[in-house]
This record gives sequence, C-alpha cells and structure tokens, in this order.
Amino acid sequence: MLPSLVIAKARTPDGNELSLVRRGEEWFIRVGGAVLMSSRQHASEEALAEVALSRVTQPKHVLVGGLGLGYTLRAVLDRVSAHTKVTVSELLPELVQWNREHLTALNGAPLADKRTVVKTCDVFELLNSSKQSFDVVLLDVDNGPVALSDPGNQRLYDERGVYACFNALRPKGVLALWSAGPNPKYNNLLSHAGFRVTTERVAAVKGSRARHVLHIALRP
Repeated sequence: MLPSLVIAKARTPDGNELSLVRRGEEWFIRVGGAVLMSSRQHASEEALAEVALSRVTQPKHVLVGGLGLGYTLRAVLDRVSAHTKVTVSELLPELVQWNREHLTALNGAPLADKRTVVKTCDVFELLNSSKQSFDVVLLDVDNGPVALSDPGNQRLYDERGVYACFNALRPKGVLALWSAGPNPKYNNLLSHAGFRVTTERVAAVKGSRARHVLHIALRP
C-alpha cells in the first residue's frame, strides 16, 4: 500500500486540525481522522454546478461557498460565459494557498481564471451582507447540513442561513447545496422560507452506486 504523506496542515476556527494529504496520485483533505473530501470522489461536486446552472439562463454572478479541492469552482467556470463573475468564498486562507500551490494539476487552476474573485471570509457573513446579488449560490461547505469539520458552520444550515441565502439571490435565482445524505429537516426550512425545493441523488464517483444528495431550491 502506498504511504499517505501529509503535505500541509491548518486549524479551523474551532480548533480542529485540517490536513492536506497525498497518497500516490490521490489527494484528500482530512479533518482529525476522517476524510472530508478526496480527488477520487468528486463527481457529485461537479454535478452540483451542472444541475444548478441548468436551471438558470445566462447567470451574471455565481457564488461558490467552499473551495475544497476546487472541483465545483472548475465545473462552474466550464459552464458559464466569459462575462460571468464567479465569486468563491473560502474561510481558510490555507486552503486557498493549497489550491494554488499543490492542486492545479487536479482542477485546472480555477483560481487563476480572470472570472474568479476569491473572498477569504465566512460565506454566511457574505450571504448576509449581499442582498439580491447572485443568480446562483452553490454551497459545498463542510459535510452538508450536518457540520463535520467546524460546528460554527451549522448556522449556515439553520433558519438564519436559509433566509440569508434567499435574500442574497435575485428573483428566479437558484440555491444548490451538496450533502452527504438526505436531510428532510433542511428541505422543510427551505420550503418555509419560500423556496421551491427538489432533491437529486447523484453518483459520488462515476460508475459507482454510492450516492450523494443535492438540495435544489428556486427563489420564485
């Protein structure tokens, strides 16, 4: 078995250790002893962008909440026009640095794209201060509605976060959220806020039976 090499480490605001790890050609990010994301499993992150953008005509401004390994951002850039602004909000500056220094061969260097604007900030705060600013909001933060790496992320998925998303979207805008599994409680919160909600199960890895869940919410 190939050894796992820890390339870099960072701390979340709540003190959890985040590690960038390489094993052969595979890269993954680990929080504590758990794998948070992996370069072997990114089909659902790409589907997040594909499904959301298919519901919007010519978006002018897209927000990607959570950089991760850069796959969702890359998928957005591959599907929008040359004039679309794509803002990516990432809380940890170390993760932005890892993408620039170590992961460009995986994701095609999306941070170098002239359409990309990087905001090193809490996406909740950005949403809360952005009224009707986005046509599409994509959230791939932590592990979905049940936070894994940082309990502080939980407010993004409660009533405060849902209304922040609703208010940050323009009319007919789309919120799409990645989740490791189904969450009926979160869907109910979205509906109560005024969203029209659907869910889709998508492959975690192309050709695999393993599934992740996308929560898709349209602002009327």
